Amino acid sequence: MAEEIVILITASSPEEGAKIAQALVAEHLVACVNCIPGVRSFFLWEGKAQDAAEVLLVCKSRMVLMEKVMERVKSLHSYTVPEIIALPIAAGSSDYLAWVNDSTKG
Repeated sequence: MAEEIVILITASSPEEGAKIAQALVAEHLVACVNCIPGVRSFFLWEGKAQDAAEVLLVCKSRMVLMEKVMERVKSLHSYTVPEIIALPIAAGSSDYLAWVNDSTKG
């Protein structure tokens, strides 16, 4: 399996999502972030059901950078417990995956 990963992060607003995305790219922690607006999230928080509008960030990076990504996101995020999860990339275009690697080796 390749070391490349997709990281999913939810943010409270397009502005917060852009702030996080720009920092992660500028610091070479991720190669790319897709900001998907209009996400509606249902979840339990502090024992109460919640219904919130959010932005989903889809980030491409490498597993070796995951700890740094989590630290950076937590430093920028408004949530006490932000969603920051990684999924392995099982297969992909070798050219694209090479670009992900090159872009995250700042």
